[in-house]
Amino acid sequence: MMNEHWKKSTYSNGEGGNCVEARAIDQGAAIRDTQNRGLAELSLPNTEWSALLHALRTR
Repeated sequence: MMNEHWKKSTYSNGEGGNCVEARAIDQGAAIRDTQNRGLAELSLPNTEWSALLHALRTR
């Protein structure tokens, strides 16, 4: 893993809302639900991670 530190969006209000965290991995990025951190994480290859970020920024 390139980065073991999870990052939460600066748009998160910190009040336990509906947030996700992300971290860099060798193949792209991993994301997880902040309310269920221990359940699972979703790994996305670089191309899919970039497409997701682009889609969110252009909303």
